[in-house]
Amino acid sequence: MKSANQPNKDLSFSVQYVKGIGPRRAEALAEQGVKTVHDLLYYFPFDYIDLSKVEKINGLKTFIDTEKWVTTIGTVRSYETIGRFPKLRFVLTLGDDTGTLQLIFFQSVNFFKKAFAEGECLAVSGKVTSFNNRLQMIHPSIDRLGEDDGDAAGEFVHTSGIVPKYSSSATMKDVNLNIKGFRRIIKSTLNDFLNLVPEFLPTNLLANHNLISIREALSNIHFPVSEVKLDEARRRLKFDEFFALQLMLAIRKNQVKVESPGIAFNVKSNSARSLLDSLPFQLTKAQRRVLKEIAEDMDSRRPMSRLLQGDVGSGKTIVALLAMLIAVDNGYQAAFMAPTEILAEQHFQTLSTLLNRLPVSIQLLIGGQRSRQRKDVLEKIEQGSANIIVGTHALIQEGVKFSNLGFIVIDEQHRFGVAQRVLLREKGIESQNGIVYPDILIMTATPIPRTLSLTVYGDLDVSIINEMPANRKQIKTLIRTESEMASVYTFIREQVKQGRQVYIVYPLVEESQKLDLKAATDNYERLRSELFTDLRVGLLHGQMKSNIKDEVMQAFKKGEIDILVATTVIEVGIDVSNASVMIIEHAERYGLAQLHQLRGRVGRGADQSYCLLIAPDWVKGSLNNKFTSLNIDGEVQERSNIIERLQTMLATNDGFKIAEIDLKLRGPGDFFGTRQSGEPLLRIANILTDHEILTLARAEAFHLINDDPHLRKEENKIVREYFIERLKNKYKYLFGG
Repeated sequence: MKSANQPNKDLSFSVQYVKGIGPRRAEALAEQGVKTVHDLLYYFPFDYIDLSKVEKINGLKTFIDTEKWVTTIGTVRSYETIGRFPKLRFVLTLGDDTGTLQLIFFQSVNFFKKAFAEGECLAVSGKVTSFNNRLQMIHPSIDRLGEDDGDAAGEFVHTSGIVPKYSSSATMKDVNLNIKGFRRIIKSTLNDFLNLVPEFLPTNLLANHNLISIREALSNIHFPVSEVKLDEARRRLKFDEFFALQLMLAIRKNQVKVESPGIAFNVKSNSARSLLDSLPFQLTKAQRRVLKEIAEDMDSRRPMSRLLQGDVGSGKTIVALLAMLIAVDNGYQAAFMAPTEILAEQHFQTLSTLLNRLPVSIQLLIGGQRSRQRKDVLEKIEQGSANIIVGTHALIQEGVKFSNLGFIVIDEQHRFGVAQRVLLREKGIESQNGIVYPDILIMTATPIPRTLSLTVYGDLDVSIINEMPANRKQIKTLIRTESEMASVYTFIREQVKQGRQVYIVYPLVEESQKLDLKAATDNYERLRSELFTDLRVGLLHGQMKSNIKDEVMQAFKKGEIDILVATTVIEVGIDVSNASVMIIEHAERYGLAQLHQLRGRVGRGADQSYCLLIAPDWVKGSLNNKFTSLNIDGEVQERSNIIERLQTMLATNDGFKIAEIDLKLRGPGDFFGTRQSGEPLLRIANILTDHEILTLARAEAFHLINDDPHLRKEENKIVREYFIERLKNKYKYLFGG
């Protein structure tokens, strides 16, 4: 009988009231984001054991050294620990009516000694090897199989068919929500609630692409009746995830490009022409092509939303400045937003130098300015006498009022939240019909793989500068270990004698900022007072006051500092053409994209430049080897990733190739920035491997919105109700509402 406080059953029904859960288990599930029946149904297995294809132990002989995973079932005959630390191992003997199999564990021996009982029934999966004519599996996957694994309805949950495996947190295990317990709960939930799940895709769409119903998909993702049905379930659920994401992108793009009022600029600009004529170089073909694409957008009455990709040093800034001058010549203001004060100041100096012969007022607005100076800049912005305003997130603060903002450049978008982009756009010109939105150009020197650009940036038009200036020499990248630092210091001294300048960068990681800052500071003191007493050594880090940082950078640009010791505050945008050497300390601690960004700080001039990656001594002997095993704490896998990152840096300077490898190593989660939303956008789909489904879902979503922008047609009602009402909050942080 339903209690007075128990709600009616639907997909928003609290898991607390689901059979077998209760308050304590509900709290444990909530930590994993599982609060409702809907959440529970979409808590997918991470793997399966195919018990429909179980081999007898004697039959495992045909799989020896084949690298194929195979499953067998047996009872525990005996177990023991063999050897001494550090070569101690736990050996369990499993048997059935045909023979025996040894399970070998090299880690967590003390745990395994207490984990099993003789006579216990286990299903094990792994690769089969042989030692002294004994069949073995090393660190296999194990499922415990009880004597009676049937549920109340007489259905076998654990010992027949394709059996799901669910991830379980320590908190879940504390309340006995282990793998077997979780299977029973999922089975019960499917029995009680599956018939309440609505179909939210149109019938014709399902038929056109051979997609199974959502109920059939959810049933078979948890308890597949066959491999074919499991594949069909995965395909449907992956399509759903991509379709939801692409639908929100299509809606966002339609709102900006079709429904929002914008500015139609006259793209013939005397200021832009004067700047072009004064440059000591010619634009590359790629720069001219991109400038044409931007000008075509600016000529339209719809607001531009364009992503400009270009590798470090490809010349994005000059393209952005030419576009801003078009806006200025039309009587509008242009804003240039950078992620850090150092980068904003760098852009301000660069743009000011380029504009020194033009009657254009350029102002800098950052948080570290004196109050009187800031007040003066704010007045010029509000009055309209400031034509181009360079700044940080200070540009979007409440007290900043633009006179007639018409064009926005956002540098390194991945360092801003999307909400900040929206706030800046809403500082456009107010009219009787609402805000006239400025054009937005988003720049990034972090090349974005195509699959990722179709997702995170799928509402933007994309331009790519894929050509470097003609006078640039390719940066030579070398790896040196900590024991080779004497030769590194000799190389630094030789380069400085030739009139070059050097960066030495120390890592700065969120969890240990104070420690890393101390490392940079301490090493600066050592370099200055012990190793390079006759050279000029400077220090730059993010916790310095704004005016001090500016003084250091100006001194470095003027050649008054030979060696600049810095944290990763110099990662983006710093442009000193005479700096030809980049030393990256503890290179193993950096992501691949960050290493590439740091390398791009040199090679800005005509001289040969070098990037030296300083790594632990173990790296040197491992560069030509591949790690193939994974130990219990992940150390081997991490070392393998380090080697692949460093090998990639040695092999290529191509930012797009590097981005693809970086995406593969890191996985898509980091790129999506899922920490902002609290839950992953993609639970089952993978942008690395599911490109075909992604492309299909994108085509269907954009076709749907182009045909019915507000999903008002009767046949699209189910799509509107499900995706717009249920998922809009999930994607709000990504698209600004």
